[in-house]
Amino acid sequence: MYRTPRIVTLGGACGVRSVVMGGNNPVTIQTMWKEGIANLTGDSGALRSVLERISVMRNLGCDIIRFAVPDMESARSLCLIAANTEMPLVADIHFDYRLALECLKGPVAAIRINPGNIGSRERVEAVVNGCKEKGCAIRIGVNTGSLPSDLEHKVELKELTRAEALAQTALREAEVFDSLDFANVVVSMKASSVKETVDANEAFAKVSDIPLHIGVTEAGPLIGGIVKSTLAFSTLLNEGIGSTIRVSLSSSPENEIIAGREILHECGKREGGVSIVSCPRCGRIGFDVHSFVDRWQNELLGMKKNITVAVMGCVVNGPGEGKHADLGIAGGKDKVIIFKKGKIVRTVDSKDADKVFREELESL
Repeated sequence: MYRTPRIVTLGGACGVRSVVMGGNNPVTIQTMWKEGIANLTGDSGALRSVLERISVMRNLGCDIIRFAVPDMESARSLCLIAANTEMPLVADIHFDYRLALECLKGPVAAIRINPGNIGSRERVEAVVNGCKEKGCAIRIGVNTGSLPSDLEHKVELKELTRAEALAQTALREAEVFDSLDFANVVVSMKASSVKETVDANEAFAKVSDIPLHIGVTEAGPLIGGIVKSTLAFSTLLNEGIGSTIRVSLSSSPENEIIAGREILHECGKREGGVSIVSCPRCGRIGFDVHSFVDRWQNELLGMKKNITVAVMGCVVNGPGEGKHADLGIAGGKDKVIIFKKGKIVRTVDSKDADKVFREELESL
């Protein structure tokens, strides 16, 4: 029989450096750094490259970045990165609690651990005490590949669904932190199945107000991963479940951020910024929409402007279909037009398209 765990309440909000999750705070966007960082100490050029990319991610709308920390050198590198950026950074720790303690020597914002694979209660308590001292948050991470053996056995016997086992595991781990009087936590329960992810988070949210990090783990390549994440996130967010999200893709962190940003916008959870409207392209194309969007997307999304930009393939439908856009561009043969609110304001040679577009963009 499925037993509903006792209610666990740890305050309903979690602070990750300058970012607060839970309660009535905005839903935040996270991503994960995809390369190793063990070579950064003593390499100022590599460190500068990392910091520059973090700045790009922040401009795109990222609020938190998580880094895998598999060894001591990576822990020291993460401390170095954290000391040189305002972006809240999370150390992703598995198995060795000493890596977490090493990360806490620098200004990291949070530690991600799965108490089930950290080991003894004493080791978990050592991490908790370190986080208390430094004012760091802890993310309790649970996934379908790390269920406790007793709950895994109940799943095999069909006494529990895998989603119920995920929720019970998370509540069991949260009780450990509750007993240690540590409230600055966020919980994640992830599966590669949309239904299991949704069901687990719904079950947990019924009995606890701990902030939830939602995501479909190992969601797949760009298209499939976005589809799965959109289905799961829109369901949960529309139920008021979820304080922070990560779109897990076999793609770049930048694409994860953009996907998360678009999902939140369409779910009514994030307002403002630049919105890009672009046509899919067809046989009457007179302007290379795809390459223009590729060139401009990151710069546009990083701007602190609340505008809509339309990139249309032809002058036949461009101004009409994009008439609500604050700024638009469309083309025909060797000419492009620039329009605002459906009204053509400039017609120029195609070779001058980017230059003139920038001039009109900066005038807004």
